[in-house]
Amino acid sequence: MAGMERRRNKRLELTSRLIIKRLDNFDEEQEVAIEVSDVSKTGLGFYCTIPLEIGAVYEAYLTIWTKEVIHAFVEIVRIEKDEDAFKYGGIFIGMPEMDAARIEIYDTVNSNQ
Repeated sequence: MAGMERRRNKRLELTSRLIIKRLDNFDEEQEVAIEVSDVSKTGLGFYCTIPLEIGAVYEAYLTIWTKEVIHAFVEIVRIEKDEDAFKYGGIFIGMPEMDAARIEIYDTVNSNQ
């Protein structure tokens, strides 16, 4: 069925900032701010002005709507070139259930408004 939503978890659109650094190259540790376009309990979409690599895992500090910071690891699974930035899709690796639940709680509250 063309156009059918295939994601298992509803995506949330949040304007947050994320600081990431590449894990497998400790000589070139770099932090960069990115803009999150959507997030679910399993992953996120975001914009970044520097190129990242598909399959790479980055350490992330996601500031959520409550101003709490979720520490996560994100594997890049999709890259699209947008005008002056790159749009990435990433999945969370080993996210604690408590942090995933915080995202899910926001989704439940937001859906019932």
